[in-house]
Amino acid sequence: MNKAFLIRVLAILLTISLFSSGGCSSGEVAYDKLRERMVRDQIGARGVSDRLVIDAMMKVPRHLFVPPDLRGLAYIDNPLPIGEGQTISQPYIVALMTQSLGLTGGERVFEVGTGSGYQAAVLAEIVDTVFTVEIIPELAERAQALLDTLGYGNVQVRAGDGYEGWPEKAPFDGVIVTAAAPRIPDPLLDQLKVGGRIVIPIEDGYQELQVHEKTAEGLKLLFTLPVRFVPMKGKVRDSRTR
Repeated sequence: MNKAFLIRVLAILLTISLFSSGGCSSGEVAYDKLRERMVRDQIGARGVSDRLVIDAMMKVPRHLFVPPDLRGLAYIDNPLPIGEGQTISQPYIVALMTQSLGLTGGERVFEVGTGSGYQAAVLAEIVDTVFTVEIIPELAERAQALLDTLGYGNVQVRAGDGYEGWPEKAPFDGVIVTAAAPRIPDPLLDQLKVGGRIVIPIEDGYQELQVHEKTAEGLKLLFTLPVRFVPMKGKVRDSRTR
């Protein structure tokens, strides 16, 4: 048996257990309870304390951002496949990356790697506008449709290479990259406001999440954390300059 098959079998078993157990009057109530547990045990208990982030993670229905056959696993502490060789990050990492941006509300944030649209939805609960780019057109189209259906009118999705950023919408108060790059793309730094933060996984022999603040003198590294993300595609893989 391969890993993907085992994941789907587990999802089916958990879904059957979820909707056959007592105390839940509907599927959405059951998911609400799982989401509350996720925020309490996976996020709050591990040090994510920003109230804006906690509230956003409580609101966004994560199960709608995973394939239907995996919804029973939507709130476990693991990444999950979403098709096209891509994944939705584990809840803790989504919360940590969001908190790392240092948001207070009202910002304009740029995201590289829309994926399922889940990270964008979490951001959209906090900021004024999210601009997000996905290199795989099928995922971009699917994410935009779901975000629109859920009422996230403050998220703009574009299919393309996130390496170049989104110059027409810059400058941004924050930049978040949800795929591992060999270096920080210069265009993303150019489009980031002084005082803003960039949160990005960097892969140089191993992967680490890096959080930098842009100052008048350059970048200030705030902290790092070992992580595992899918590789960032596009021009960043071909570029040899910084």
